[in-house]
Amino acid sequence: MTATATTATLTRTRRLTGLKPTGHLQLGNLLAAILPLANTQYEHDSVVMIVDLHALTVEHDPRRVRELTLEQAAVMLAAGVDPGRTTLYVQSHLSEHAQLHYLLECTTGYGEARRMIQFREKSSGPDPVRLSLLTYPVLMAADILLHDTDEVPVGDDQSQHLELARDVAYRFNTRYGHTFTVPKVVNPPFAARIMDLSDPSMKMGKSNQVTAGVISVLDPPDMVRRKVMRAVTDNRAVVRHDRERQPGVTNLLEILAACTGDHSFELGSYGALKSAVADAVIAVLEPIQRNYARLTPAEVEQVLRDGAAKARPRAAATLRRASEAIGLVTAAY
Repeated sequence: MTATATTATLTRTRRLTGLKPTGHLQLGNLLAAILPLANTQYEHDSVVMIVDLHALTVEHDPRRVRELTLEQAAVMLAAGVDPGRTTLYVQSHLSEHAQLHYLLECTTGYGEARRMIQFREKSSGPDPVRLSLLTYPVLMAADILLHDTDEVPVGDDQSQHLELARDVAYRFNTRYGHTFTVPKVVNPPFAARIMDLSDPSMKMGKSNQVTAGVISVLDPPDMVRRKVMRAVTDNRAVVRHDRERQPGVTNLLEILAACTGDHSFELGSYGALKSAVADAVIAVLEPIQRNYARLTPAEVEQVLRDGAAKARPRAAATLRRASEAIGLVTAAY
């Protein structure tokens, strides 16, 4: 390898992406996170985690968490994530995440954690909430800081958590000496705003897959077409990009643009629009589904083992650095 190539490799920006195994990956995840990652993994030092510890903050089925963890990893591989370029592993396979989590809890205020939106919303209801729901934004900060992450692509719903990670990193560095890289926010493209087909006021998500408005990456073509053709529009009968007055039509136009890369469509009717969207979505999903069908569980598990082994030295070095800075004896590491 030449000196120039070595320097380029060493200075590549490190990006981190985390996916929580609480549901099947859906079209919004694919267009906003997975495909952009696959397309830029040769430009960045990419780290992808299946954040299974985060899935334990709410009531869950243990078997389903395990199944979804492997399924999500397989979908990532099928969509073009290259384990030779991207470090792909399961969060719980590195104990350093939980260990750094505790150190960061020791530098985070209760009020900071309590102000996080998800905890405020769920704790205000009648149902009991788990302590882990209060502290999981600090675990998220540990996930990010453990890898000396330069950039984190996040949507609006996670920006508050990244700000907490930045605040904790600044505070730790100020109190105990420079220890962590302070990450930057990377704003995703408009595809991050893919909305539910049956309710365009709500973002398409893994947690609301009981609705007919969520397209899962592994949905068969006939199901995809049925969901798109039943998508909510309006009675204006005009195909126009107007998020305020025509959110359903706008959502379909944005899905079409994200799938094709073409933003200039002349479609005269809602039926023509829906048909074009269904064709475009199916064209994106079919090769991924074929690749997914060829993968075996053993192959996926091996990729995850290799990914954890690749991530472990850097994670261990960061934990040791933080432990020494905060005052712990680290000879045992």
